[in-house]
Amino acid sequence: NPYAGLVSRLRASWLSGKTRPMEYRVAQLEALGRFLDDKKPEILEATASDLGKAPFEAELSEIFLCKNELHDTLNNLSLWMKDEKVDRTLAMQLDSAFIRKDPYGVVLIIAPWNYPIQLFLVPLIGAIAAGNCVIVKPSEVSKKTERLVAEALPSYLDKDCFAVVTGGVQETTRLLENKFDYIFFTGTPPVGRIVMTAAAKHLTPVTLELGGKNPCYVSDTCDVTNVARRVAWGRFFNAGQTCIAPDYVLCTIEMQEKLLPALHKAIDDFYGPNPRESPDFGRIVGDRQFQRVQRLLGSGRVAIGGQTDEAERYIAPTVLVDVLPSDLIMQEEIFGPILPIVIIASVDEAIDFINSRERPLALYAFSSDDKVVNQVLERTSSGGFCGNDTLMQVTLTSLPFGGIGNSGLGKYHGKFTFDTFSHHRGCLKRGMGREPLNAPRYPPYSPRKFGLIRATSKVTRTSGCALL
Repeated sequence: NPYAGLVSRLRASWLSGKTRPMEYRVAQLEALGRFLDDKKPEILEATASDLGKAPFEAELSEIFLCKNELHDTLNNLSLWMKDEKVDRTLAMQLDSAFIRKDPYGVVLIIAPWNYPIQLFLVPLIGAIAAGNCVIVKPSEVSKKTERLVAEALPSYLDKDCFAVVTGGVQETTRLLENKFDYIFFTGTPPVGRIVMTAAAKHLTPVTLELGGKNPCYVSDTCDVTNVARRVAWGRFFNAGQTCIAPDYVLCTIEMQEKLLPALHKAIDDFYGPNPRESPDFGRIVGDRQFQRVQRLLGSGRVAIGGQTDEAERYIAPTVLVDVLPSDLIMQEEIFGPILPIVIIASVDEAIDFINSRERPLALYAFSSDDKVVNQVLERTSSGGFCGNDTLMQVTLTSLPFGGIGNSGLGKYHGKFTFDTFSHHRGCLKRGMGREPLNAPRYPPYSPRKFGLIRATSKVTRTSGCALL
C-alpha cells in the first residue's frame, strides 16, 4: 500500500507521546493561525479560481469562521483537557473517579470541495487540540485550493505528526485500506457509505458529515421581504454549493404569490439585473457538476432566472414553481443556485411532508408566530435547526454541527470537535490499603455481604418531580 509507510511513521510519532503535551498542541494550533494569516491572499485567489468565490464570501466562510474556531479552542484548551471528575457512591468516596480525554491516535480527515479550507481546517483544529496525528485529504475537485494546501500547509506543521495526501478516487480508496484510529469525512451519503464500509474493516469509528435536502417552511404570517432576503442569501451563497443551504421552500399558494416578487427583488438587490456580471455571485465548481445541476432545471417551471452558460459554468439564481414531489429536483440534493417552491396547504401538511422524507442536515422555519416555529421544531427531526434565518446556526462554535440518519453521523464545532477526536476514558484509581472495605465482595458470599454492598453502592432515585 503506497500510504502504509506514512501511516506507520505518524503512528510511531503518536506512540512516542509527542503530541500529548498541551504546549505542543498550542504551538501547532498557533501555526494554523499563521497559515491563515500568511496565505490569505492565496486562499482568496484559489477559491476564486475554483468556485468563483467573492472575496467577501471566501474571507467569511474560509478564514473568519476558521479563526473563530481556532481562538475558541486556544482559549479553552486547558479546560477541555482537564480530567472530568464524576460522582461516586459511598463505597468509593475515598477513591478517584474521572474521565480522561485521550487522543485516538492517527486520524484521517477527508474534506470536500465546496468549502475547501474551512471543511478540512475546522476538524483539523479539533484533532490537533485533542492530541492526535493527522492525515488530511483535500478534495481534488477544487484543484487550486488542493495544490495550495498540499504545498503550503506542511511547512507550518510538524511533518512527523501531520501530512497532506492528494489525489482522486483511486488514491482515496488505497488510503482507506490503512488502519486509522478515527476517520472524519465530509461529502455525500453514497460516498459516506463507502467510507463507513472501509472503516468497518478495522472497526474504526467515524464522523460522517453528509448532505441532504434541507426544507424551508414559510408560514403565511411573516415579514415577506425579510424572509426573501434571508432565504435568497442562504440559497445563493457560494452559488448554492452549501450543504446546509435551504434546498426547497414549503409554503401555501397565497404565500408563493407574495414571495416570488420579494425573491426577485432580493436577487436584484444582491446581484444586480444580470447576476452573471456580479462580482459577488460564484460559479459551479466543475463541468460534471454543472451538467448535473443544469439537468435539474427541467423540473417545474422557471419563475425567476434560469439562464446558464456552460463555458463559464454559470447558472443564474433561479426559482422554480409548479414543482412536484416526484420531480427530479426533489430526489437529490441540489447543490447549486436553484430554489424550488413546493405548495402545501398548512403547517401540518408541511410537517408531514418533511417527516415523510430522509432527515435533513438542516431545517428552517419562518413565521412571525413563535408557536409555529416551535411546532416545526418539536414535530420534526434534523441535524440542526434555525428559525427565521438560514445558515447562521453554523457560525456559533457553541452549537454542535452534524447530521442525523441519512444526513450524517457525529458532530463537531468548538468543544464538540475536541470531544469528537477524544476518547473519553473512564478511570478509577483506588488505594492499595483499606482491604477490609473490600471484604463484602469476596467469596464466600452471604446475604449479609450483599446487604453491605447494596447499602454502600446503590444509586437511589431522588424524590423531586422530573416533569416541569
